[in-house]
Amino acid sequence: MPILNADLHCHSVVSDGTLTPEELAARAAANGVELWALTDHDEIGGQHRAAAAASAQGMKYLTGTEVSVTFAGETVHIVGLGIDPDDASIRAGLAQTRGGRDARAREIAAQLAAVGIKDAYEGALRYVGNPELVSRTHFARFLVETGVCKDTNEVFRKYLVEGRPGFVPHRWASLKNAVEWITQASGVAVLAHPARYRFSANEEFALFSEFRAHGGRGVEVVTGSHTPAEYLKYADTAREFGLAASRGSDFHSPGESHTDLGKLPYLPGELTPVWDLLADRIQ
Repeated sequence: MPILNADLHCHSVVSDGTLTPEELAARAAANGVELWALTDHDEIGGQHRAAAAASAQGMKYLTGTEVSVTFAGETVHIVGLGIDPDDASIRAGLAQTRGGRDARAREIAAQLAAVGIKDAYEGALRYVGNPELVSRTHFARFLVETGVCKDTNEVFRKYLVEGRPGFVPHRWASLKNAVEWITQASGVAVLAHPARYRFSANEEFALFSEFRAHGGRGVEVVTGSHTPAEYLKYADTAREFGLAASRGSDFHSPGESHTDLGKLPYLPGELTPVWDLLADRIQ
C-alpha cells in the first residue's frame, strides 16, 4: 500500500468547526490531502456537500461522522467512516443524541451566570452554524470574544471541565449503539483519539475490548492530540486488538487547531490503514 496523505477527522460549521464543508475541502486539497472525510459531531448534514466539494478539488472522499458516547463516566468519541448518510437508523440515532444538547447548553449558561458571566447562551448561539449542535466549544469562543479568557484552552481549563463552573455532564449514546449505527449504515467504526480519555489502564483495556466485541474495527493512531510517543503506543494497541489504523487532524478552525488538515505524520507502515477496509466506499 503506498503512503497516503489521508485526513479522516475534521469538523465544519455543521457541528463545531468554523469553516464550511467547501472551505475545508479547499484547505485540505491545498495541503496535499489525497483522501478526506468530514466527521461532524453527531451529524451527517454536511456529507453530500463535502463529497461534492472533494470531487471538485480532485480528492477522494469517505463519508463520516463522530458519535458522542458515554463510557465509564467519560465522553468517548467514535468516528464512523464510509457510512451511508441516507441510512434511516443512523440518522435517527444521531438525532436522538443531538436532542439533549440545547437543555445542556442552557444549564451551562445558568452556571456561568451564577459566577458573573451573563448572556452566555445567547453569546454561544452567535457561533452556532447548526442550532441542534450548540456545544462547549461555542461557549468557549464567546468567552474568548468577551475577554473572559485569552484562548479556548483557558476557557475549558477554568470553566468547562469537571469540577469547574460551567461543566454539565451529558448522557450520550452507548458504545454498543454507536458502533451498531455505524455498522448498519455500511461504515467502519473507529475509536477516536484514545489518548485523550482519562482512563486507567484497566478501563482503557475494557474500552478497547468492548469496542472490538461490538464490531469496532479501527483506532486513530496518528491524530492531532496525540504525541509521537502516543502514536507508537496506539500502534501497539491496534496490533494487540487486531484493529486497522486511522489518521486525522481533528481540525476545527484555523485559529484554534494545533494541527492543520493533512499535516500529520504518516501512519506507521506495518499497520493496516482503515481505508483498506473501505475501498468500495471511497468516492
